[in-house]
Amino acid sequence: MLIKLELFGASRDFNNTNILEFNFKKVISIKDFRLEIIDYVKQKFNNNQDFIKIVNSSVFCSEENEIISDNYKITKEQKIGIIPPIGGG
Repeated sequence: MLIKLELFGASRDFNNTNILEFNFKKVISIKDFRLEIIDYVKQKFNNNQDFIKIVNSSVFCSEENEIISDNYKITKEQKIGIIPPIGGG
């Protein structure tokens, strides 16, 4: 099943297209998806701790623009958004 991860805010540094694609053979929770994204960051960006912190502190949203918890199960092909915390001054 193809999951497209739409990148927002600081997570846009993960890819120049603002979308990452992941393929899974079975249902996956957001908690486990987060770990897959961290693995991607470790491999692609030489274990960049700032990027890993972004993934760990981000929330995810569904195609319906609703915040989804780590327990949410991805059961079909869809687009999921990753929304890092926003800092400002």
